Amino acid sequence: MGDQDKTIDSEELEPSAGVNHTASTYQETQEETVMNIKVVDGNEPTEGSNLLTSSEKRLQEPPTESNRFQRLRQTFACPPRGSLDRVITNVTIVFLLWAVVWSITGSECLPGGNLFGIIILFYCAIIGGKLLGLIKLPTLPPLPPLLGMLLAGFLLRNIPVISDNVQIRHKWSSSLRSIALSVILVRAGLGLDSKALKKLKGVCVRLSMGPCLVEACTSALLAHFLMGLPWQWAFILGFVLGAVSPAVVVPSMLLLQGGGYGVEKGVPTLLMAAGSFDDILAITGFNTCLGMAFSTGSTVFNVLRGVLEVVTGVATGSLLGFFIQYFPSSDQDMLVWKRAFLVLGLSVLAVFSSVYFGFPGSGGLCTLVMAFLAGLGWSSKKAEVEKIISVAWDIFQPLLFGLIGAEVSIASLRAETVGCNRICGFGQSKISWRETVRRIWNGCVDSSIFGHSHHSPHWKYPDWFAGPQASPES
Repeated sequence: MGDQDKTIDSEELEPSAGVNHTASTYQETQEETVMNIKVVDGNEPTEGSNLLTSSEKRLQEPPTESNRFQRLRQTFACPPRGSLDRVITNVTIVFLLWAVVWSITGSECLPGGNLFGIIILFYCAIIGGKLLGLIKLPTLPPLPPLLGMLLAGFLLRNIPVISDNVQIRHKWSSSLRSIALSVILVRAGLGLDSKALKKLKGVCVRLSMGPCLVEACTSALLAHFLMGLPWQWAFILGFVLGAVSPAVVVPSMLLLQGGGYGVEKGVPTLLMAAGSFDDILAITGFNTCLGMAFSTGSTVFNVLRGVLEVVTGVATGSLLGFFIQYFPSSDQDMLVWKRAFLVLGLSVLAVFSSVYFGFPGSGGLCTLVMAFLAGLGWSSKKAEVEKIISVAWDIFQPLLFGLIGAEVSIASLRAETVGCNRICGFGQSKISWRETVRRIWNGCVDSSIFGHSHHSPHWKYPDWFAGPQASPES
């Protein structure tokens, strides 16, 4: 019996010893955890912390000659990788694009050809936008890339050697700009918020019509009484100056809308809608005044023609918008691509066909209304369609601003027309503002831009709108 009791006691003690061993192990783990926490806090450094700090110091040490040599080997490795591989790939793509187009068109893709000029302008505009985006001034926001695109087109047009080899026909330039206009109006229509537009419809009408009409009328008055332009041409100039560029406003507002700025109050939708309608109003007013200047019809008919453009654009855009809401149906394959193709194709068709049928102002309005109504029906898939449209805009944006910059020709400016023959010395010396005003006034008087056509021998339509005249010797 005594031996059995001892055996039982030993069996009872064995589990307790195991429990004590487990408890001691847990306690040691807790102590190590506390020590590690102290190491992190920096209070009690241990051997592990010393290893960590030594590794951190190694990372913070400046690169040695061996590290630099390894980086050079990685950069110029064979086959290359990294930035060198990226540069070689991009150059190959550019050259391949030119070679494919040249193999199809021949001389059109050689220097002096039309397609050669478009390709060079496209890549120069992209490079100009990238380079200008790298310029960062300390107290100013970053410069917009479109300014670099404009400068690239301007330089290609006005540098003598380059302008002789980079030439783009006017018809191609006008067509590409019209396509870019249709793309940006589609983006504006898809980006409109119906709830915000319904709430701010009165403000949108006032904001789109008020500034445009006031600027057009003010510019027309100044052009008529100061420059002596006839009323038709004065209002043509006024609507040109009063137009808002949707290619500048819409991408900025879409960027703010994507970041959530002003969405609650509908500010991006308001500005996009007002800017687009402002541009359409300016186009309608421009074409109405242009028809009055060149046609022999009555003034009432030309004014009613502008109203008819608006009605036609809204009606056609409504029909096309309801059509592409249901065609293609939601059960088809590649639904997003088909919808993007339809809305882009119909918008380009609307812009070009409106010019063909003599209603140029209705094309942009038709595009805007069609894209807005289509977006209402594509509520679930509209964001995916917008991504495809944004890719199309990334292609046509450099072309648009590059072509706009290329339209400015310094050789076509005449000193006697702009009144610069007496103020060309301004800026080279420190003169007072009174002397500046006197020089501007003398320049304007000498160039006879204050005189009207009935008493000024310098006023002739060809002299104002034609380029520099060739001399008899040439």
